[in-house]
Amino acid sequence: MLRADRAKVEWNSTKKHWEVRILVGAEVIKRPLGKQPSDAGEAVLKQRAVETARDEGYEVSPEQVEVAATRVPA
Repeated sequence: MLRADRAKVEWNSTKKHWEVRILVGAEVIKRPLGKQPSDAGEAVLKQRAVETARDEGYEVSPEQVEVAATRVPA
């Protein structure tokens, strides 16, 4: 399994779902985090990002995952 540099989770307000971006060098892999409520907690989002990275063949630890916002703006 390849090691990712880091990952970032952000709310996509246009598509109304969370997205994870897995960064490996100059490559960015973007995947939706389906079925996560808009007010999902940071720990849940980090765990889902780690699972998504693993599904894509990359290893990333929860400490390397940045959550852009834990609440969706009203």
